[in-house]
Amino acid sequence: MRPADIDERETGPPEEVVTENALRKARTVAAAVGAARPVLSVDTVVDLDGRLYGKPRNAAEAGSHLAALSGRVHDVWSGLVLLERDNEQIGTARTAVQFSHLDDQTIEWYLESEEWRERAGGYAIQGRGAALVESIDGDYWNVVGLPVALMLRMAPQLLRRFRST
Repeated sequence: MRPADIDERETGPPEEVVTENALRKARTVAAAVGAARPVLSVDTVVDLDGRLYGKPRNAAEAGSHLAALSGRVHDVWSGLVLLERDNEQIGTARTAVQFSHLDDQTIEWYLESEEWRERAGGYAIQGRGAALVESIDGDYWNVVGLPVALMLRMAPQLLRRFRST
């Protein structure tokens, strides 16, 4: 894993934002490691009624994100890019997430976990954040941050690497 230091787009249609950010990340890393190695990149945002929620800068902003999502359905969008030599494959995934109604005590409990750090929308469904979610419609792994079903459609050869012998 190699982080890409780019200026991320934060506004616009979510599908375009995540695609552009993932493509910028992939191209930056590909330039650093060379064309001989494949590069997989992903970018994720939370969309609530046209407002995008990325990674909160601090606990107060994370709390604000969670309060806005409370009791509402939001979409988690991910853009996935696979670069192999001169071939660019680009895809997007969307998962609808229904949040439970969150009181101040629940939000504070979650913020204390620090899981909100580096998480689009300020939560991690695979940890304590599962307690915030009522239901999802779509790929769970997309909400975690890597849309596995999309990745395997784009690169089915990855399955061959894990064949039992």
